[in-house]
Amino acid sequence: MILLNSQRHLFDVPEEIAYFNCAYNSPQLNESRVRLQSGVSSKSHPWERTPKDFFDDAEKIRKLSSSIFGGDRNGFAVIPSASYGISTAARAIEPQLHIGDKILIIAEEFPSNVLPWRRTAQETGAEIITTPVPEDGNWTNSILNSLSHAVKVVALSTCHWTNGAYIDLSTIAKACRDNNTFLVVDATQTLGAMPFSIENIQPDFMVAAGYKWLLCPYGFSLLYVSERCRDTRPLEETWLARENAENFSALVNYSDTYMPGARRFDVGEKCTATILPGAIAALEQIKEWGVENISHSLKQINEAIALRLSKLGFYLPSESLRCPHMFGAILPKHQDRNLVSDLLSHGIYISQRGNALRFAPHLHINNNDVARLLETLDVLIP
Repeated sequence: MILLNSQRHLFDVPEEIAYFNCAYNSPQLNESRVRLQSGVSSKSHPWERTPKDFFDDAEKIRKLSSSIFGGDRNGFAVIPSASYGISTAARAIEPQLHIGDKILIIAEEFPSNVLPWRRTAQETGAEIITTPVPEDGNWTNSILNSLSHAVKVVALSTCHWTNGAYIDLSTIAKACRDNNTFLVVDATQTLGAMPFSIENIQPDFMVAAGYKWLLCPYGFSLLYVSERCRDTRPLEETWLARENAENFSALVNYSDTYMPGARRFDVGEKCTATILPGAIAALEQIKEWGVENISHSLKQINEAIALRLSKLGFYLPSESLRCPHMFGAILPKHQDRNLVSDLLSHGIYISQRGNALRFAPHLHINNNDVARLLETLDVLIP
């Protein structure tokens, strides 16, 4: 692994801003902005756009995603949001569920991975069961202890979104395979910043919103669909996913045959001229850096922050129970201040989710940002 230096020159982050809040929304790469602006301008000249242009960028996305995260390129679909992807998974799995079946989620999960399953449970008579917050912080054991033969779907995130608590997906995925349980993974808070292997996890569905750790434009997300689920019903019936769709002059000859792989799960208007060029730029940069190198570099930043927080009396889970790129810390008991607001007044950005203050840097962070954060914490927490 390589320890990457600050890549601030690739972002438009002013020196006076110390932004440790990428789990909320990442800053955009300059190259993404350039390509997005070019894409917006291209709409002014629609006569230059050919039928081929409706498909090429999506195919580039599939190729890049496969090269970074594994899996065959035919397994990736271009979607607009995590909720769209989870809803796609729920629609596909719904015919397999019956009264008495159980859908397992985790406590305090993000709504996108809860609300679609509530609808599915209502439609099928299946029951949602919730793994409670573990007292010892070990989500993996709690999830494994919640599994039973009645659990037909496990829908969970790659870490807990509120505080970066680690979830050992590899172990859970094996248990799901042994139990013949569908595994639906929301990788929004780790994909692009922490290693993820499609081949190792073998999810039935994996979704990730693009505007966080993938550094992609808002409105772009990724979906991966396993081979056993690629013949299921998509969320929408877009003509762009049908055989011979490139032949615009023959579109009135409606095709009942989908394009191969997971293309049937693509959103209808993939914004190929506007959003996808910015996403391609981001994925190209992530591939160049290498996800393992990104993860290793962010871990070094977070270790320095965590060490100071511990000395100041914050509660942090053990290192083995938190992710390398983001983590949550709880204020010392004698403190009741609004630290998010206090830091904001110094141009330092973090967030609070639940009872945890969340620290989530990316490679735009430099040594000055870290020093400012630590010095300000020393002043604010006597």
